[in-house]
Amino acid sequence: MRKAEIKRKTNETDIILDLSLDGSGKYDVNTGIGFFDHMLEGFARHGIFDLKVNCKGDLNVDTHHSAEDVGIVLGEAIKEAVGDKKGIKRYGYFILPMDEALCVCAIDLSGRPYFVFDAQFSADKIGELDSQMIREFFYAVSYSAGMNLHIRMLSGSNDHHIAEAMFKAFAKSLREAVSFDERIEDVLSTKGSL
Repeated sequence: MRKAEIKRKTNETDIILDLSLDGSGKYDVNTGIGFFDHMLEGFARHGIFDLKVNCKGDLNVDTHHSAEDVGIVLGEAIKEAVGDKKGIKRYGYFILPMDEALCVCAIDLSGRPYFVFDAQFSADKIGELDSQMIREFFYAVSYSAGMNLHIRMLSGSNDHHIAEAMFKAFAKSLREAVSFDERIEDVLSTKGSL
């Protein structure tokens, strides 16, 4: 089982996160931000990961620190759980429809962080989550995990659908990237390391 438990405590947040890449889609998420919880639950379920998140953040300020720091911790957990990357496909991509919204997500677990985000939200908030924090969350995941992550919305008008399409497409792409291929005996790189 490829698992990780990460703890992070700062003056702004106190987070404990458990991730199993070889899970069954179980989740127990509490960030204090209902919509963010919903998105993380969708990530776990559709990626078939087991995920536990407990975040106590300074929500009296806003949702920034909680969303960004959960992204940092999730990225660290992905990096630790993936391990030496031997035998994994490394790349993953998915095109996910969510009603009128259509999201493309592509991942390379190269060890080199890079992030591209092409999406717009029409509202400042989705539930209690500042919509700007969705980009910040994925940026934090990308850089903490050392992954190349592209998220591009091809269509969408409902902010809830747009965000949900992103989280689910990310989950499906990551599931593909961390999956094993029996033909890959070492790491999928001509360099011999990732």
